[in-house]
Amino acid sequence: MQTITVFCDGASRGNPGPAAIGAALLDETGAEIGAVSETIGVATNNEAEYRALVAGVMRAIELKPDAPCRLEVRMDSELVVRQIEGRYKVKNERLKPLYEAARAALKEFGDWRIRHVPRAENSRPDELANAALDREKKSRG
Repeated sequence: MQTITVFCDGASRGNPGPAAIGAALLDETGAEIGAVSETIGVATNNEAEYRALVAGVMRAIELKPDAPCRLEVRMDSELVVRQIEGRYKVKNERLKPLYEAARAALKEFGDWRIRHVPRAENSRPDELANAALDREKKSRG
């Protein structure tokens, strides 16, 4: 069974503030097969983390082969990981629809896992999110 690994991260400069998302999708060899790097307007850090998760999984759905495929998700947001796992409740009303969107997207994969990783292991999506914020800032002058 093939595996797609999605590393995702959200960034907010201010909380809330200008925000962006990043996701790097890797195949089984560790080669990057897809990426997401875009601004999302003003959001909190947790909102950005969820939106990065949703965007990364949606990109994985686009790349998913016809054969059965496993999805591995890696994030440095312990809150989002624990909420998706069902270990923490989603109390924030603004996060509830993002949580539902993430769970719905994950259902596209029969076999999926999510894992919290240290920030140091999540540098590529952080780079992608911050690059989007930098592009936005530069375009505004």
